[in-house]
Amino acid sequence: MRKLLNTLYVMTESCYLTLEGENIVIQNGEKVLGRFPLHTLENVVCFTYKGASPALMGACAHRQVGMSFFSPRGKFLARTVGEEYGNVLLRKEQYRISDDGERSTAYAKNMITGKIYNKRWSIERTLRDHAYRVDAEKLKQISNVLYESLNRVQEVSALDELRGVEGKAAEQYFSVFHDLILNQKEDFSFTGRNRRPPLDPVNALLSFAYTILAGECANALYSVGLDPYVGFMHGDRPGRTSLALDMMEELRPILADRFMLTLINTKAIQAVHFEKQKDQAVLLNEEGRKVFFHSWQNRKKETLTHPFLKEKMEWGLVPYIQALLLARTIRGDLEEYPPFLWK
Repeated sequence: MRKLLNTLYVMTESCYLTLEGENIVIQNGEKVLGRFPLHTLENVVCFTYKGASPALMGACAHRQVGMSFFSPRGKFLARTVGEEYGNVLLRKEQYRISDDGERSTAYAKNMITGKIYNKRWSIERTLRDHAYRVDAEKLKQISNVLYESLNRVQEVSALDELRGVEGKAAEQYFSVFHDLILNQKEDFSFTGRNRRPPLDPVNALLSFAYTILAGECANALYSVGLDPYVGFMHGDRPGRTSLALDMMEELRPILADRFMLTLINTKAIQAVHFEKQKDQAVLLNEEGRKVFFHSWQNRKKETLTHPFLKEKMEWGLVPYIQALLLARTIRGDLEEYPPFLWK
């Protein structure tokens, strides 16, 4: 079983990352802020203007250490990619499935089943733990609607039908998302999903969490030999990691949505952690990103029993395990892809 390694987050805007032997060296001008052995890391996430040396990017790619670059304000810029790993026959089969509407739909249906199931679980969890603080009847109604959506997913036969069911389920889920916010409601009001750019703190948190999660899913897919750019539900688009977005669907409600709700409800994240840009975009500021990543790392270290494998592991390994199960399904070792159904 793979072990969960560390993720290095570089937040200081003026830092430059270089390679020294087998270590990442973080420099701010002439000052060295730290050295980190490469063998202890699985991801490096940089929010810097200066970036990293080509030697370091090459070393990370060679060692399968994911390296992602963001602007200091949190906009995704690029990800380093090294040579392909895994059996080329696996990737060829992935491409054949992507070009086959019927087979693509079968994989996508299981992923969307996981997404809707986990959204419904998130609502049910709030009902269980905070029934006297929410409109219970309203949440029960939406939970029932999502249950019906799960049945409709099994009936569809084409991707467009599936996208329609998923879109309606998402609309219902987000219609009660504000009800899942138990504290700081005035500062974290949610009236609907908006992005590119996010226009309020809740959407800023959702977009930021989804971006980070998508990067981790892409790295997981690379590590098992799959091509994250060729998806089954999300179509081909230059620069888009379509398969990572496919796989992320079932993980959004539990690894992103529940996480950011916890940040708000525990008051770990507050209104002072956001800033508004000239284009009205609302983004996490530097201190907000530090709080986010500190909590994100702690969450990844918590343990669970995987619902399919029945093995105990850290939450941070879930994207890798799902990528591994997807690869095994494509190879023919499993009859169908088992989505992550958390309870």
